[in-house]
Amino acid sequence: MISIGHPLVLHNRLLLLNCNPSFFPSTTRRSPSFTIRYSSTVRERELGSELYASAPFPPIKAAKRVVLVRHGQSTWNEEGRIQGSSDFSVLTKKGEAQADTSRQMLIDDAFDVCFSSPLIRSKRTAEIIWGAREDELITDSDLREIDLYSFQGLLKHEGKAKFGAAFRQWQLDAANFNIDGHYPVRELWARARSCWDKILAHESKSVLVVAHNAVNQALVATAIGLGTEYFRILLQSNCGVSVLDLTPRPEGGSPLICLNRLNQTPNSPIAASGGRKASERIILVCHGATQSSTEASVSNSGDLPMNMLGIIQSQKTAELLLDLKVSSLISSPMKACTETAMAISRVQEAADCLGADCVPRYLEMKQIEYLDVESILQQSNRDATEVSGLKSGWLNEYDDRITSTIWHQSEKAWQSLLSELSDDAEPEKIVVVVGHPAIHIALMGHCLNLTKDWMGSFHLDAGSISVIDFPDGPTGRGVIRCINYTAHLGRWSIPITRSIVDDENF
Repeated sequence: MISIGHPLVLHNRLLLLNCNPSFFPSTTRRSPSFTIRYSSTVRERELGSELYASAPFPPIKAAKRVVLVRHGQSTWNEEGRIQGSSDFSVLTKKGEAQADTSRQMLIDDAFDVCFSSPLIRSKRTAEIIWGAREDELITDSDLREIDLYSFQGLLKHEGKAKFGAAFRQWQLDAANFNIDGHYPVRELWARARSCWDKILAHESKSVLVVAHNAVNQALVATAIGLGTEYFRILLQSNCGVSVLDLTPRPEGGSPLICLNRLNQTPNSPIAASGGRKASERIILVCHGATQSSTEASVSNSGDLPMNMLGIIQSQKTAELLLDLKVSSLISSPMKACTETAMAISRVQEAADCLGADCVPRYLEMKQIEYLDVESILQQSNRDATEVSGLKSGWLNEYDDRITSTIWHQSEKAWQSLLSELSDDAEPEKIVVVVGHPAIHIALMGHCLNLTKDWMGSFHLDAGSISVIDFPDGPTGRGVIRCINYTAHLGRWSIPITRSIVDDENF
């Protein structure tokens, strides 16, 4: 194993400390909520998390898609034992089944290479997914799970009893958690950044990476420029799939990077699997395809009703939400959004009548003008056909005036949603919000305490859903459970990846 003192890691740290801000993935970005300390005598414990997120990525010659998969359920997952980088647990029967579901999800995808953690639970998952493919499967020690030293092997209650304050810090302030003289999350971020250099150096257009919860979080975060304080904010469930698209810049330098999908799981994303339990939740639903849309595109042609595909998408979404008791249904006033919301409302109101005891209930549907961004997008000179829902990072196509207007309007919408979520009348509060993908991307940005410069780093398709949990209530930090989930659309779902044969731009 490569220790934190390994020359590769030390070289990476040196690079991080001396990086020029002009090499950020976006030159105006800074990881939020902290201050960098510039000092020639900075000790490891004083390093701000931005140092682990800001190193420039090497340039790439062609577009590249990277698919991250967490391993299936392991024996220690099942026991609630702290695994870290130990290698004593194996996949359970459920874990094997999850891996096989992921194999089926990815069976038609043309991967050039697979990178895997060498730990048994991850390597076995990779072997199941990789199946009979003849292409390369590479194990890399840097993809092992986070090193947790003396914590490893303990049940959670044992860790709390044995380490007390240190265990509490691990739970509440993981970025600054110290054990046995190490800062595990900081080490992990540096290791993830090192992994990216090797992934991007490989001559491949489509890459599968099979690893672990924490390291996959770090890979996503370092790719889009987020620091260690985002640990546990971007969930990775067992066999959850996340997708990153990397596009070369015409002028060279670090590629444009977009998170196309986060944590698409073998099970429903509304089933709370993994992460902390939350009694408050926001579900962002993108309206279905409209009459001017191509099959999965995002239109900016004005206030249009849904086409037949959009109607199917809205019905599929309503069906997915059937088992949830939605507290509030909030929609943009635009036609496609209200039609999607009405489909959800009808199913919700009929849900209690599907059993033996028919007790219909009323679900109030509200409209918020701040959710209307179609009128803003219409101010752009861009032709609607140029902005396809399958083009990762399509918001980068708009000028700063448009994105700034969307961002400022979305802040008002976000505050309205938090107020809605704060209603104490119900012990559990689920707010479903129906809108255009652009407003949902901006809302997630506010949840993550980002700026408008990150908007091009996230992607949503028509008919998709994204889930935000609030384990500490609406005044606490939101946790992103999934982004751009479309598996519920069945045969009309957006493939996790697409063949890149004769299609360098995906």
